[in-house]
Amino acid sequence: MTNIKDMTPEEIITMARTFRKFIEEHAELLDDETAITVPTAFPEWTGDGSKYKIGDRVRYNGELYKVLQEHTSQTDWTPADAPSLLALVLGVDDDEPTEWQQPDSTNAYMLGDIVLYEGKKYMSVINNNVWSPGAFLSGWQRVI
Repeated sequence: MTNIKDMTPEEIITMARTFRKFIEEHAELLDDETAITVPTAFPEWTGDGSKYKIGDRVRYNGELYKVLQEHTSQTDWTPADAPSLLALVLGVDDDEPTEWQQPDSTNAYMLGDIVLYEGKKYMSVINNNVWSPGAFLSGWQRVI
C-alpha cells in the first residue's frame, strides 16, 4: 500500500472519492436508528434531477430524510417541502431519548419509542403515534 505522504493531490482525491462511495453504499445497510447517528454517511440531497428510489436516505439542512416514493428531484421538491416524497428520520434511542418532534403519517413514533417532551421522558404506547404527549397523553406513558 502506498503511503499517503507519497501520493499526489489527485491520487488522494481519487482515493477519498472511492472511500466516500464505499461508505455511502454500506450506509444503505443501516437501520434508521443507527443511520441517524451517522448522517454524514449519506449523500446531501440535490434538486438537480437526481433519481431517488424508495428507502434511499439523504441529508438536507443537517437532517436525515428517507425517500418514500421513487422520483427525480427538482429544486421546488425539497425534503422539507415534499412530505409525500421524503420523510424526516426521527431520532429514537431508548438510552438517550431525543426531543419529541412533530411527525406526520410517514414517520410516526411506534410502540416503545421513547422521547423527551418538555423535559420529561415518555414512551409511546401505540403504533403510528403522531401526537405529542401534551396533545394525546393516553398515547404515551411517562418513563421515570
